[in-house]
Amino acid sequence: MKVLVIGGGAREHALCRSLSLDPAVSALYCAPGNAGIADVATLRPVDALDGAAVATLATELAADLVVVGPEAPLVAGVADAVRAAGIPVFGPSAEAAQLEGSKAFAKDVMAAAGVPTARSYVCTTPEEVDEALDAFGAPYVVKDDGLAAGKGVVVTDDLAAARAHALACDRVVIEEYLDGPEVSLFAITDGVTVVPLQPAQDFKRALDGDAGPNTGGMGAYSPLPWADPKLVDEVMELVLQPTVDELRRRGTPFSGLLYAGLAITGRGTRVIEFNARFGDPETQVVLARLRTPLAGVLLNAANGSLDTLPPLVWRDDAAVTVVIASHNYPETPRTGDPIEGLLEVAAEDEPDAYVLHAGTRREGNTVVSAGGRVLSVTATGSDLAQARAKAYKAVARIRLDGSQHRTDIAAKAAEGR
Repeated sequence: MKVLVIGGGAREHALCRSLSLDPAVSALYCAPGNAGIADVATLRPVDALDGAAVATLATELAADLVVVGPEAPLVAGVADAVRAAGIPVFGPSAEAAQLEGSKAFAKDVMAAAGVPTARSYVCTTPEEVDEALDAFGAPYVVKDDGLAAGKGVVVTDDLAAARAHALACDRVVIEEYLDGPEVSLFAITDGVTVVPLQPAQDFKRALDGDAGPNTGGMGAYSPLPWADPKLVDEVMELVLQPTVDELRRRGTPFSGLLYAGLAITGRGTRVIEFNARFGDPETQVVLARLRTPLAGVLLNAANGSLDTLPPLVWRDDAAVTVVIASHNYPETPRTGDPIEGLLEVAAEDEPDAYVLHAGTRREGNTVVSAGGRVLSVTATGSDLAQARAKAYKAVARIRLDGSQHRTDIAAKAAEGR
């Protein structure tokens, strides 16, 4: 099977790493990729937002499957263009991807499907913003209605900051604050059948102790020893299957990866958000634990035959990933700094710990930073404590001037809290 992965972040590196280990994959390409993905896949240049260009590339490569990684190409209709070329593609249509592309659309779908979520207002004027903020009170939760690369959500006790964020957006969703721990649950679907993956927890705040601004994610771990064993079944029944059924009822079936961001509140499980693709950094830890070869699962979803798929098999190991970010992230990050120590991790820690590239590029023989989140260091172990120790041991080998990372990823869970 020839597989083409579209994207160039740590999520796509994790996907390519898993696909490269699949014996069914005879050729693996990634476009545009990054410096790390080049070690496991053949890179091809492409504008990931240009559906016609991606479809042409897939045709030239005689790809048997195209996997569209990031949200922006999905919302732009890249999956539609590939499907129109007659090539199986893992990723929803532009219409179905509005589940992530528009918070207001997602709220409408959840209301129709009876999916439990936070009460909310959609606001387009300063008067509506003020009314909504006053109705819910602090903490204020303000979400840009469109895509914002993981930075469109503000959760704050500062009314002025909440209002400023709301007024900077064309349209916002303002909703009640949901207390309790957060959980990420991925599900693979062909538009009818839904196959859940293992839950994970990520860390959105930039600093230890969940302090600092929201980011795209500073680390993650799986499994969740504190979670109710019935959680996945509950979310399947109350959230995932009803959402997929509602989108199919509307004539916009969702085929690909459905990501549910959840809050486990005192009043039960509530949906915080949906994404239309694998989430970063949760993908890194979830795929590290998946024993079933990945390519066949994604192809079955693309072909509408998930109902024939045997149950997924998971490793008993735990997995932890720690994100190394550039100086000044999540504000304007500094780029172009050389990264050292990558070969030391590869030589000393593989396969228990390895580095997945996000914002990197190669300058001659040197890998340099090229974005806010630069690397994800992922490790597996017999339990979370061991996986965490291996991950941080590998993090310590990497040298990037001015870089930052959280030191408390999975700490509470590893201690049984």
